[in-house]
Amino acid sequence: FFESKAEHSSQTQNKNMVVRIGINGTGRIGRMVIRACIGRDDVQVVGCNDPFMTPDYLVYLLTHDSVHGKLTVPVSHEENAVLVDGKRIAFFVERDPTKIPWGQVGADIVVESTGVFTTIDKAGAHLQGGAKKVIISAPSADAPMFVVGVNADKYTPDINVLSNASCTTNCLAPLAEVINDTFGIEEGLMTTVHAITATQKTVDGPSG
Repeated sequence: FFESKAEHSSQTQNKNMVVRIGINGTGRIGRMVIRACIGRDDVQVVGCNDPFMTPDYLVYLLTHDSVHGKLTVPVSHEENAVLVDGKRIAFFVERDPTKIPWGQVGADIVVESTGVFTTIDKAGAHLQGGAKKVIISAPSADAPMFVVGVNADKYTPDINVLSNASCTTNCLAPLAEVINDTFGIEEGLMTTVHAITATQKTVDGPSG
């Protein structure tokens, strides 16, 4: 998992330690992964795939974000790539995960953020393209799920496809763990107040 900049500040001088990231799906979460990697020398996004996006439009969406503000580093594009803060990110438009050439760009870990390939079998298709590990950015029906600060220490190197659980789980689990370990929880009820997502309309209209 990606740790904070401070946690890696004493370890990132060695370029051999750079973890190379591939991203499948450049929607809300995929773009946040790109933003999170900016300014870090321990992780680098080397490729992204999105059959419903173009490099020039990805540049626009990265630069102008209504929630997180305007990107302060230079962003540009080539025919099959996006350049963020001077670093080249190869751009693919494959619908079939097995055909994305992650090995060609040296991606060690693929962030599966389309919301479509959420099982070990489907997300594991990225391994056929050369990826070594796959992190699903959503709950999974069968992949082991880990939440940083809760059970990430249970991860073992033999796990090649895993889930980072849901946004609700990441918000609730750390708090619930502290309460449960300190006082104990017999039962509970939660209410999620969620930020708007890409499939929700801001005006009246059919969902989709």
